[in-house]
Formats: sequence, structure tokens, C-alpha cells
Amino acid sequence: MNRRVERLQNEQLTLDLLPDLGASVLNLRAASGLPVLRPVELAEVETSSQCACFTLLPFSNRIRDARFTFQGQEVQLRVTTGDGLTQHGDVRNRPWQVTRPAGNRLRCDFDSRAYPDLNWPWAFTARAEYILHGPHLDVSVILTNADTRQMPAGLGLHPYFARRWNGVDPLLSFDAPLTYDTDERQLPLGPAREVTPDEDFRRPVPIGERQIDRTFTAWDGVARLDWGTRALVLTADNVFSHLVVFTAPDGSLALEPVSHVTDAFNLAARGVSGTDARTLIPGQSLAGTMRLTLEGAWSTSAP
Repeated sequence: MNRRVERLQNEQLTLDLLPDLGASVLNLRAASGLPVLRPVELAEVETSSQCACFTLLPFSNRIRDARFTFQGQEVQLRVTTGDGLTQHGDVRNRPWQVTRPAGNRLRCDFDSRAYPDLNWPWAFTARAEYILHGPHLDVSVILTNADTRQMPAGLGLHPYFARRWNGVDPLLSFDAPLTYDTDERQLPLGPAREVTPDEDFRRPVPIGERQIDRTFTAWDGVARLDWGTRALVLTADNVFSHLVVFTAPDGSLALEPVSHVTDAFNLAARGVSGTDARTLIPGQSLAGTMRLTLEGAWSTSAP
């Protein structure tokens, strides 16, 4: 399938975006050609899941059995996974409208009212803006309740990072002292608890052969991948109170800033604290920005 690619470029970074596939990031590379996010071939992309980064709206991650209760009413969504869940909202494979404001930026807009089959019973609009400046990529996301009713809400970003160069795996570090116990479908069972030593990334540690699919909270909004001669720093606004860490089957690493825990709406309905599930009144917005910053020797392919 031929897909339209929009490009932003400055002296240090090149960003390729697919506006007709959720305004997802196809590739982000340093000026040397080194992949910052996992490298993706356009010809192999069928859904946003194969992209380097996609947007999670109007909620992030999984909802148990594709249903939840909100303000006393049961909400049934379509199942979108093989294990009976709905996952990652319903904007990441939809077309977005693109404009190029002044400066080195792309703005992408979405209106749910254009899609009668949207898997969400409330009307909303969204905007994602991508800005390159120096060694930084800023991705800003805004979700607005366009309905006449109050709406449960959440947002997130799902970047996949390239890991190994010449056999060197990065050290991963972030400050998040709490995590969740989960069931076989990676759904939290209750409130967050303190991390165990093997779950603690407050000191830099290699990922190695570990398989991780875990949500952390009380996160300070910073995560770092360090290869020694080069590093990549992710910073996120306070709205992104949770961080999902996922070692993907292709060898990449997802570090997902999200505004609430997985299955937050069901947990909140049970009275579980700390989920950070939001409710937006008509016209109200939820917004946040993630920044990716290059440090060190990104001008060479050496580790």
C-alpha cells in the first residue's frame, strides 16, 4: 500500500510521519542515519503496531473484557485483542489532518465525529504536534471532550526504541518506586506496591534477556537509555504519571508515558486509588508533552 509520508528535518534529526495511519511516527533518525526509535520499512507497515511510535487516545493500554462502568452506566466496547480486551484507544489507525504551522513543526488533528464506527461512545477531538529543535523532538498531545456529557479520559504515547548497536545493550534508568501486580493478561489486580529489587530501575541497569511488560507509577517523568558514548533521554510532563516498560518481540524497547494505569476505569470504579483516571466535562481538555533528547556521539555508528 502506498502511504503518504510527511517529513520534518533539522541539522540533527529527521522525522517521518504517516498522517493517514494515526499520525504515527514511521522513523526518527539522527543526522548520521542512526535510528533513534526502532527502524521501520514503509513497505512492511500495515498498522500502527509496526510503526516506531503511535498515539494512545482516548485511553491508554488495555480495558478488561472491553467494558467498564462510568457514572453508574455500563459501557461496552468492541473487543480488539485475541484475549478479549480492547486496547490502545481508537485513533492510531485512523487518518489525521495535517497542517504545517510556521517553524519546524507538524500539527495533526482528529475529530471522532467523522467516524461513526469509532470504538468509543463519546465525541472528542485530538491534536498531536511534532516539533524538532536542536537535538530534541517534542511530541505534544491534546484530548478534548467534544460531547455534551462528561467523558472518562486518558492519553499516552507508545514509542519503541532501538536497543543494540554492535552487541551493546543500553543501561536503562528511571525513578519510579511503585508498580502493580497483574494477572495473565497484564491487567492490574489492585493498587500499586513498592518495586522489588529486580524491578527497580532507579540505578542504571542493563535489560539483558529479561522479558518486561510492566506499568510503573510515582514516576518523576524522566527515563534514560545509555550506551556509554551516546545516550537518549525521555522527559514527560506531569500528566504522564505512569510509565509502561515493554520488551517487544522484535528486540526493541517500548517506554510509554501514559496518564493512567492499565484498566484505570475499572479499577477506579472498584475504588482503587492512584489510577489517575480522568473525567473531562464538555469542552475540557487533557494535554501533555514528551521530549526525546540525543546526548553524546550520534554522528557515528560505533557503540
